[in-house]
Amino acid sequence: MMKQNLKYYIIALLFLLGATPSCVQYIMASDVTSVAPTGKTVAAEEAEDEEALDEDEDEEATEEDEDEEGLDEGEDEEDGDEEGDEDEEEDEEDEAENDSIPLGIDEDSEILVKGSNGREEVIEIPEGLIVDDEQGDDYMTRTYLSGDSTAISPADSTTLATEVYIDRLRRMPTAIEMPWNEVVQKFIDRYSGRLRRTVSVMLGKSNFFMPAFEEALEVYGLPLELKYLPVIESALNPNAVSSVGAGGLWQFMVSTGKRYGLKVNTMIDERRDLVKSSLAAAHYLSDLYEMFGDWNLVIAAYNCGPGNITKAIQRSGGVKDYWQIYPYLPAETRGYVPAFIAANYIMTYYCEHDIVPMETTLPEATDTIMLFRNVHLEQVSKVLGIDIEKLRMLNPQYRRDIVTGYSEPTDLRLPKEYISKYIEMEDSIVAYNVDELMKRDMVEVNKAPVYKAKRVSYKSKRRNALKSKRKGRRSKVSRSRVSSKKRSSASRRRASSGRKSKVSSSKKRSKKATSKKGKSKSKSSKKRRR
Repeated sequence: MMKQNLKYYIIALLFLLGATPSCVQYIMASDVTSVAPTGKTVAAEEAEDEEALDEDEDEEATEEDEDEEGLDEGEDEEDGDEEGDEDEEEDEEDEAENDSIPLGIDEDSEILVKGSNGREEVIEIPEGLIVDDEQGDDYMTRTYLSGDSTAISPADSTTLATEVYIDRLRRMPTAIEMPWNEVVQKFIDRYSGRLRRTVSVMLGKSNFFMPAFEEALEVYGLPLELKYLPVIESALNPNAVSSVGAGGLWQFMVSTGKRYGLKVNTMIDERRDLVKSSLAAAHYLSDLYEMFGDWNLVIAAYNCGPGNITKAIQRSGGVKDYWQIYPYLPAETRGYVPAFIAANYIMTYYCEHDIVPMETTLPEATDTIMLFRNVHLEQVSKVLGIDIEKLRMLNPQYRRDIVTGYSEPTDLRLPKEYISKYIEMEDSIVAYNVDELMKRDMVEVNKAPVYKAKRVSYKSKRRNALKSKRKGRRSKVSRSRVSSKKRSSASRRRASSGRKSKVSSSKKRSKKATSKKGKSKSKSSKKRRR
């Protein structure tokens, strides 16, 4: 077959080379059995060619099989490579997830929670929760609270199933919505773990503060569960001051406190007053509820201000739901409502977490007395025999231990048994060590002769230096003037003497001339006479 094709190729080539038609016909009419140049017939050569073709086809088939096997192996290798690539992609995703986890988190002031996108996010802890577990070194804790510290060891904390927390939150009798989520769980774990001793101390202190909180909330008809706001605001410490200047149990800013009738000046800070600050806080919460109509938004606004809540609502499309505006809130406010829910939980279910409240020794009954004169707490302490630390605990609003009765009638809280005693001894109390403890009302001026010290300032020194320089210049000028005068008088003398000499010489010359003329005249006259 290949020979036949070769014949046609030769014929075509002959036509291209200009061969004659007779030559081409001869080739076309040649017998297939004609002898080839190799000495074999064309049929034999064709048979050999066919055998060679069969062998080539067999070789091609074997090569195709080998290629298919190689392809299968390559596909296996590609599958392995794809699996390796998938593993690498998974490793890269794991690395990306690890990179998304913030490093260097301060566990005392920040917590990590997993967001809706699966990534970790940082939430700032309210400052009321950033307290030492060994807190409680104030007078109230030392005097009226007692308990076994081993009973509230952090090692006793337990982790329960999620359904247990959800069921407990559901059973709490509250008007405010308190759902469970991972952020709330983080704060529950913090209260039941790191802050176990703090919770124990606050449970003991609640016997002093909670009645006043509840009375203030009842005045404005607010949910009583709001009494736990000071737990996350100040950890029930009347003297607490935040990093931004908020103070007192309810952590009022100065401007907000003044707007709600609290007096704040150098001598007095009514943000620390238990009764007055509680009434002001209840009033403020009532106004916030009229503004937003949702208690979770009210609690958030109490933390960051109503302006930030309004902006977050606008950014979320106008939805008035704390959990919907959550991504648009400040970092601390994102943890504020969950911390409030956790505070209600732990103050209700502390027994289930083996937290033992501090035993409380209730102090004696107290009462207030109105003062119209300035009185120092040390004067009251020394004369009546009351511990000054107790007086400071009962009257934390007086910043410098002075009751400013002269400014306006001011109340002083005392144990009830000392009220009548104070009234009887008020003059003695006011007069005790008054020169050292109180400011003077009148002073006398020393009438000694006024001492006039030579005060030399930098300006006077400079002025004197300038004067001396001027004097020096003037003396130089005067000396130069004197010398110039001397020089001018000397020159004048020299000039006058020179003129005098010239005049005398000219006179002499004129005398000589005249004498010569006289002589000549005498001679001429003598000659005439002759």
